[in-house]
Amino acid sequence: MILTGLRGVGKTVLLAECARIAERYDWTCEGIEAREGIDLPEEMAVLARKALFQLSAGERAKEWAKKAFGVLRSFQIRWKLPEIGEVEMVLPEAGRGDSGVLDHDLTDLFVAVGEAARERGTGVIFTLDEMQFLAAPGLSGLCMALHKISQKELPLLLVGAGLPSLPGLLGEAKSYTERLFEFRVINGLEEEAARTALTAPAEKHDVCWTEEALNRVIEATKNYPYFLQEFGKGCWNEAAGPDRIAEADVTKAHPIIINALDEGFFRVRLDRVTPAEREYLIAMAETGSGPYMSGDVAKRLDKTHGQVGVQRTNLIRRGLCYAPSYGVIDFTVPLFDEFIRRVVASS
Repeated sequence: MILTGLRGVGKTVLLAECARIAERYDWTCEGIEAREGIDLPEEMAVLARKALFQLSAGERAKEWAKKAFGVLRSFQIRWKLPEIGEVEMVLPEAGRGDSGVLDHDLTDLFVAVGEAARERGTGVIFTLDEMQFLAAPGLSGLCMALHKISQKELPLLLVGAGLPSLPGLLGEAKSYTERLFEFRVINGLEEEAARTALTAPAEKHDVCWTEEALNRVIEATKNYPYFLQEFGKGCWNEAAGPDRIAEADVTKAHPIIINALDEGFFRVRLDRVTPAEREYLIAMAETGSGPYMSGDVAKRLDKTHGQVGVQRTNLIRRGLCYAPSYGVIDFTVPLFDEFIRRVVASS
């Protein structure tokens, strides 16, 4: 399963929930968060090692355990990975995980883990966050490995999450990804769910929200989960009480919450860009609400599309923007355009 959506919609929380569900059924669950420049073979070796040690607890002398660790050892040697503990004492499994072709070697490693799980009568789930940072060879290797797992009906699953560009990246890596994955788009909440997210926690403490206060928060957050969380906390802290949160409390809390978001959630992302990329972001925001035609952004900068192509590409690579379709660009962070117009463009 692949979860996609903008920043702050709850993808990482859902990955954690998948792990909790897996553990309730006594499945092994291990996960990583991808980042720019990630060494995928090394990270996958670490995940496989953790899973195999859990699967083989008390049974390391079993033949299936020796074979699985042997494949991991072959993979480690072939990809020149750092030593990873007790696996160093295992003899490599010749001919598996040692071809030097990531598609094939990652497949051998996943199959070994899946076969080990089947032998124990259980399963393994890998969670992989921020998948859009994986380079094409890594995505290709993952797809091929999971395809083989599916063909062999082995109990190994991957739940991944990333920005809206991820399905396109996966499709470019392997043509059959639409059959391999179940894609789920995570957006802002439906209004009723957004209201419940605010009222239900308060009701546990015998506190209610007035309708006017709820309407103000819904309007300000556009129903995005992270912003609902921040507004809920901020309004709670500023409310006079004792048993309700009123519109006046939202009015009082609003500038405090916005300032906290500006200095934390928003600015931490802006601090990573170059001056030229910053100008590109400002041009996007000053065009209005997204998505934006790339040509219109370039025109606002009084440049050609080609002259700002590097900035556009870098902003996408860093996860600040994504391309919903050809020639179109948008922010990956909800309400980021408002932050740019409110704070950056005027400074």
